[in-house]
Amino acid sequence: MRVLGMDVGDKTIGLAVSDPLGLTAQGIMTLRRINIQKDIENIKEIVAKYNVGLIVIGMPKNMNNTIGERARSVISFAEKLKDGLGIECEFYDERLTTLEAEKLLVSSDVSRKKRKKVIDKMAAVLILQSYLDNRKKRY
Repeated sequence: MRVLGMDVGDKTIGLAVSDPLGLTAQGIMTLRRINIQKDIENIKEIVAKYNVGLIVIGMPKNMNNTIGERARSVISFAEKLKDGLGIECEFYDERLTTLEAEKLLVSSDVSRKKRKKVIDKMAAVLILQSYLDNRKKRY
């Protein structure tokens, strides 16, 4: 079973998918958001294409571990996604993943213009890979 990782933003959703064994995460795309129905349709196609059995969504908690407005928005999105797809959704702490993705891209000498296009996808990879690594430790 593959796992789909998501970095959900207001304008875009970064997407990454695991290999079939659930060991590594690969970025697949950044989805430009249109509306909730279209977003779910687009994600449904990706779920079918990659045979996804679980979705991991980055939870943007505040640095003091509280749930703010942004996190509530992600929770609402996840509930609609779960209802629309019928697939289990889990949250995973995403604090600082966008910053970490930015640092990785800068250190790789990726131009500012290109970074803007791939930052959400890279954040999704970091969220998913961290989730997969943590899951391995639990078993």
